[in-house]
Amino acid sequence: MMLISQGNKQAMRNPWVLGWLGLLITVLAVNVAFIVTAFKTNPGLVDKNYYEKGRAVEEHFQERLKARNRLGWDINVQTPSEVVAGKATTFHVNIVDKVGMPLNGAEVTMQAYRPSDASADIKINMDFVTNGIYQARFALPLKGIWDLKVNVTRGDDELNISRRIHVQVP
Repeated sequence: MMLISQGNKQAMRNPWVLGWLGLLITVLAVNVAFIVTAFKTNPGLVDKNYYEKGRAVEEHFQERLKARNRLGWDINVQTPSEVVAGKATTFHVNIVDKVGMPLNGAEVTMQAYRPSDASADIKINMDFVTNGIYQARFALPLKGIWDLKVNVTRGDDELNISRRIHVQVP
């Protein structure tokens, strides 16, 4: 009689052999599932010109630092204490120049992007409210971490600032 037991000399009837084969098949199945998931849910975070941008990081950083020191603009991004996914929220940006006077007449844009999903990115022009205050009202569609990048342009001068926020579930 062919029973599954430790005393059985046939490999496919020994529980230790069957256990190891089951473990090996499970590990392989999980790895295949991870690979399939990685290909199907690709967030597209790789920039097409990643090499050129990487080489120019230091140069761009030095240019931005010089512009920030030359302009002296102080950009203050005011985010609500609670941002809920799918609910429209108002974001304010307060900008003053190097002598503390409000910066009027600038073009201000806000880009919200998710580090994990480039397809959900949002770019919106902010409206001038009064005395260096700009605002935009929009909804962030997904929960999790979002990076806000505010770009301020006036004439040939340009400066930007970034903030990271957490969007909660409704």
